[in-house]
Amino acid sequence: MSVVEQRYHAVMEVAAGASKTEVAARYGVSRQSVHAWVRRYEAGGLAGLADRSHRPRSHPWQMPAGVEAAVLELRRLHPRWGQRRLRHELGRRGVEPVPSEASVYRILVRHQMIVPVRRRRRREDYRRWERPGPMQLWQMDVMGGFWLADGRELKLVTGVDDHSRFCVIASVVERATGRAVCAAFTAALVGFGCPEEVLTDNGKQFTGRFGTPGPSTEVLFDRICRLNGIKHRLTRPRSPTTTGKIERFHQSLRRELLDDQGPFADLHAAQAVIDGWREDYNTVRPHQSLDMAAPASRFRPAAADGVELRLPARLTDVTAGEGRTGQRVERVGEAVLGSPEAVEVDRVVPPSGNLAVAGQQFWFGPRHAGAAVTLWMDSTTVHVSLDGRRIKTVPSRLSTADLVRLRASGARAAGPAPAGRLAGPLATRLPVQVARTVNASGVVGLAGQQITVGVLLAGQRVVLRLDGPLMQVIADGVLVRTLPCPIPPRRRAYISDAQLSPLPPKAPQEAVRVGRKVSARGSIQVCGQQVQVGMVHARTVVTVEVTDTTLHVFDHDGHRLRTLPRTTSKEVTRFKAYGTKNRTTG
Repeated sequence: MSVVEQRYHAVMEVAAGASKTEVAARYGVSRQSVHAWVRRYEAGGLAGLADRSHRPRSHPWQMPAGVEAAVLELRRLHPRWGQRRLRHELGRRGVEPVPSEASVYRILVRHQMIVPVRRRRRREDYRRWERPGPMQLWQMDVMGGFWLADGRELKLVTGVDDHSRFCVIASVVERATGRAVCAAFTAALVGFGCPEEVLTDNGKQFTGRFGTPGPSTEVLFDRICRLNGIKHRLTRPRSPTTTGKIERFHQSLRRELLDDQGPFADLHAAQAVIDGWREDYNTVRPHQSLDMAAPASRFRPAAADGVELRLPARLTDVTAGEGRTGQRVERVGEAVLGSPEAVEVDRVVPPSGNLAVAGQQFWFGPRHAGAAVTLWMDSTTVHVSLDGRRIKTVPSRLSTADLVRLRASGARAAGPAPAGRLAGPLATRLPVQVARTVNASGVVGLAGQQITVGVLLAGQRVVLRLDGPLMQVIADGVLVRTLPCPIPPRRRAYISDAQLSPLPPKAPQEAVRVGRKVSARGSIQVCGQQVQVGMVHARTVVTVEVTDTTLHVFDHDGHRLRTLPRTTSKEVTRFKAYGTKNRTTG
């Protein structure tokens, strides 16, 4: 018999007058079960004796359906929010009762909105490394991933306060050079004051620890820290966890902004988007490590102490005057930009013509033997003057310690640098030009390299203009050719006869406009030259303006995408784009 039939027979025996205790003993159940079968049969008949669910109809701790629906709705609107953030936002919206983090987690798992993972160690098991107050330590770094519509990548100079997680620096730059990083750093110093310490990795923008000639090299970032009494701390090599707070800031920036934002139109558009996100991050967005408080609630700028902020004069991104903290900004002049310990020494050229000062040798030749020369020296540049006229400028191989020893041995404090300074940072930043005579093979010599400019210019005096990645060949004031510059910016300081260059001349001939269809790999070919336009323009038609020296690429709206030197001498033989048809209406 089935369970229902057995219970029915037991009920029938009770109805016939049998004792419930005897019936219970005969069927092997408790007396209470027999009473329950009788009640259920009287209430529902034979169907009432079937098995029922033991699940409780209600529970005093069960989460209300409205609260569970609010959790799921917030998660759908913000897929990256976890249980801590969801619980915090429910409390801000006045949802009652506020569920626990474990309850929110179980809701997300139950509705398959997250994948359950193995539980990690408790937060109490970790030892938090954090300074006790704001403006005691800044963490700085450089990150990439900001793409423009033309395929170029920008860099972002970032900095956060260690105690409050307040973002003090978020500056978008084209290239993360030492000068660009220092400009962003000094702008933050003007705005918030000087921190006690700065923690960075071992990048060349921050330190000369692994540079040339050695660890004693002082870069511009170190000088700014030293001038303003900021202690610069460095991480151990290959130890990114030391700057964990700035790395975690980069992760939040990528997930919350870059994953949703497409390529930016230009640098200014990228900076505007970053500024908006940074304002929300500092003032509105709750931070989990701060008990869901905003970083601005724990951050306080440094109080003005009356000490002037010493900043290099050529960092043009920082304006003179007073910063937001009321601290007076002092511009360090051009004479001490390379090194505050610049010195001048007088020496007599020995008979060999090879003069040595502090371990660095300077060649004058025997014809200058016995001549008295003056050397203006800092840690980046040495200017040599004879009879009050500068005769050469060479890179300096002296460290700060060498300059201190020279001053202790009688060298005087240096005044402004001699006029015509082109070595060091200036030679890498401004266009310079040199004059050369082309030999019979069409070759000129420049900085120890042989450069072919063309046999047609043999015997002529030409001007070579070095401007960024391009080298322009100018003959009789006319631009005759543009080549990729073979001299990197750091090597242009070795060109002793380089001079500041005026504006480049215009191309002698009118440009020819041709059409090209961008391949699936984002490239086109013009005059036998391969040009990378960018994957974002794949399978679109672009217009190329071809001149004797350059190629200008425009999109279908007339916006310039790229400008690059023309490296081939082939003539234009095709003016239309392949893969397109001219459609006419009949």
